Amino acid sequence: MLFEDAHLIVLNKPAGLTVHPAPGNKDGTLVNALLHHCPDLPGIGGELRPGIVHRLDKDTSGCIVVAKSQEALVKLQVQIQKRIASREYLAVVHGQPAADGGTIVGAIGRHPADRKKYAVVSDDSGRHACTHWQVVERLGDYALLRFQLDTGRTHQIRVHGAHIQHPIVGDPVYSRARRLPLALSGQALHAVQLGLNHPLTGERLRFEAPLPAEFEKLLAVLRRRVE
Repeated sequence: MLFEDAHLIVLNKPAGLTVHPAPGNKDGTLVNALLHHCPDLPGIGGELRPGIVHRLDKDTSGCIVVAKSQEALVKLQVQIQKRIASREYLAVVHGQPAADGGTIVGAIGRHPADRKKYAVVSDDSGRHACTHWQVVERLGDYALLRFQLDTGRTHQIRVHGAHIQHPIVGDPVYSRARRLPLALSGQALHAVQLGLNHPLTGERLRFEAPLPAEFEKLLAVLRRRVE
């Protein structure tokens, strides 16, 4: 846990943990743990997503904020929608981007051939999505990138990374099977930083989640390769 008061909780979610229950996955989720920790949450934001302001994919780790009151939930969701809240991610991607940074703008919708996936689609069939990226470190056939979201579409960074031919290492859906330098339990994508205004006091808060051990190990292996 990174922070908690009477109005919100900020957590460093581990990879492999689903945020909220779904058909076939009703137990062992972040919501289940939250309900045990805060029994008052069920009336906030709906039965299956109590207090959930935004989500992280199951295999994405890092900062996530949960509201402990209806007022906090509404105010935090507005901050996400209006980009008052800032969210930054670190990811290891395949390949070396030609530039040191850029912006990806591409509507995201269901993949036309595989309904379990998302893809960049035409503007009229998808939802506007904008992702900024910057190279942090070049690592031979890989690169460490920092992503900043203007929007929060499902699988946005993963889809946009694949769209520019730099899919995230270890992504089982958007990166074709390749021999990896290290066995990974999921994609190398981590929500490293979260900034928001406290929903009641207005104070600007900033949280940073340390990288998981597996992510650190991957970087160490790649750095040794390029020494």
